[in-house]
Amino acid sequence: MAERRLSGIRLPGPISIARRSDAADTMEAWERFLTGDPNAAIPARNFVVASWMRSQQLGINPTGRSAPLVARGEAVDRLRRHHADLISAAAKVFAEVADIFSGSRSIMLLTNNDGVVLDAVGDRHTLDQGEDIHLTRGGSWSEDAIGTNGIGTALATGRPAQVHAAEHFCEGIKAWTCAAAPIFEPGTGAMLGVVDISGPPSTYQRNNLSLAVSTARQIEMVLAERAANERMRLLEVCLDRISEADVAGMVAIDRAGRLVHRTGRVPSLVELGQRVPGLDGSSAVEDWAARLPEGLRAEWFSPVTVDGRAIGAVLVVPARTRSVTAANQGAFDAILGRSPAMTEALGRARQLVGKQVPVLIEGETGVGKELFARAIHFAHDPRRPFVVLNCGAVAKDLLAAELFGHVRGAFTGATSEGRAGRFELANGGTLCLDEIGELPLDLQPILLRVLEEGVIYRLGDGQPRRVEVRLLALTNRTLLDEVAAGRFRRDLYHRISVTRIRPPALRERQGDVELLVEHFNAALADRHEVPRRRFGPEVLRLLAAYHWPGNVRELRNVVESLLLMSDTPEVRLDELAAGLSSEPIGLAPETSTSPGLETGASLETAASLETTERAAIVAAVRLCHGNLTAAAKSLGVSRSTLYRKVERYRLQI
Repeated sequence: MAERRLSGIRLPGPISIARRSDAADTMEAWERFLTGDPNAAIPARNFVVASWMRSQQLGINPTGRSAPLVARGEAVDRLRRHHADLISAAAKVFAEVADIFSGSRSIMLLTNNDGVVLDAVGDRHTLDQGEDIHLTRGGSWSEDAIGTNGIGTALATGRPAQVHAAEHFCEGIKAWTCAAAPIFEPGTGAMLGVVDISGPPSTYQRNNLSLAVSTARQIEMVLAERAANERMRLLEVCLDRISEADVAGMVAIDRAGRLVHRTGRVPSLVELGQRVPGLDGSSAVEDWAARLPEGLRAEWFSPVTVDGRAIGAVLVVPARTRSVTAANQGAFDAILGRSPAMTEALGRARQLVGKQVPVLIEGETGVGKELFARAIHFAHDPRRPFVVLNCGAVAKDLLAAELFGHVRGAFTGATSEGRAGRFELANGGTLCLDEIGELPLDLQPILLRVLEEGVIYRLGDGQPRRVEVRLLALTNRTLLDEVAAGRFRRDLYHRISVTRIRPPALRERQGDVELLVEHFNAALADRHEVPRRRFGPEVLRLLAAYHWPGNVRELRNVVESLLLMSDTPEVRLDELAAGLSSEPIGLAPETSTSPGLETGASLETAASLETTERAAIVAAVRLCHGNLTAAAKSLGVSRSTLYRKVERYRLQI
């Protein structure tokens, strides 16, 4: 044959049929390939060499004698039950093949999408031989298990593949020839498994590959017909539900997790026929309620069964009722605070409920910005989707896909069926973008255009998708400073800050610390099933005087730690020395006044703080076994400052 060389080839190439006379040349090419000979002659079919390269990179042993057997006995039965739909769809054609292949030396196999054999029929003698190399139920024939072979290469490439004799990567299976075709799920195009025709080299025929492809298409047709029938039953259920109750919207999902029907005021999850994120046939339909994507609520969910078998589920969005409206008035109850600063911020937030304008919520870390966002949304209509994305928690190269979605194959790592982005999931409701100051500059004009036009494009797709979304943007930065520094676009800033709210820092909320301590003490004790502890006046006075750089989140963590780290009924002053050591506790550098005086406290308060300061020093020195350097470090002051305090309070160390 005309030789072709490894250097300069394009891989993978077109799939063609090798002649049996090529076997010796292919064997020689395989041997030279393994030795790394750059001038090794290669088979006419480049896809085989591409598979050899993958096999070598996967670390497959070329002297392997058989595929791994990953399931035996009961494990095989469980595997077959899990893929019962696929096996059942193939049952008729496999029954016919069992008779046709009898005495032909050929067998036909069905695998799942991992390359594990689910069924095998055909010539009895060849079936027995197949057991020697685990070409039988439970055998794993993916490329990463046994290297180049028809099943594994079809799975790896997503295309029909015929691998003959010496073209196999492992020496122990070169005495076989195989032709395999993938089976794809109707609607989503996801790969479900493979049909394979195998036998000794003498059974090699050009039309084996055509037969495998034809069989795969027949199985797909059976699956499509069944899905269509079940969709009709689901739609009938939808019609019945609509006639029984006043509903605002409805979603129907088949048992493979594909969207069958969507109507009314529900989020635009995916296109019809595509799989809803998080839902698939790997879990029971009855378990889907806990896995619904954002925008869909478990209380709307109801499985649909026919003849005792779940065929999918419907989600019914109830119409707005007077009782729901009354419940909305409590949306702000999760935000605790009676201080003037908090009362003012809450009043401003309540004014924005139901207003279709963007809101910029600015504030320090831990002040409860997302609580404000949730309250603004749910006080209007809790049935509409509320979708959150933290811009600082997603890799920059994936942020666009998270925001706008992607189609199949749009980029490396994209899901096989594509996915809706957060804008689509929030359609008809609210999108909450936390840490919006982390949004990369190159994405900012795209976000601005979406907010202006109400249209998004998924990555890799030219189809416009209209969305109606209210944006709530959260940030712990001063965005105007970011604009001045060139890190945030001025036009985007003005677009998202049509209205602004600033939840106050905890140190600005006079009287709220005691309220929050009481709340966290009760809630966290119940959560962890531990007794509540008493926070005495001196402890509360010290907590109120603390600077709280972490705000409400830090206060919650401190209370939780105090509940879990001691079982005494009352919180002691010395316990706070370690818990609040990120900032000086009652101690101040020479150039500062005491914390009590900074906040305008009375002389009586200052005296109490001195008592607290003295107790904190004693506790810190005791915990550090008299080591003043370590004690100063734990208190957040210099060693010289601690010496002066010791002398001032005439402490005996």
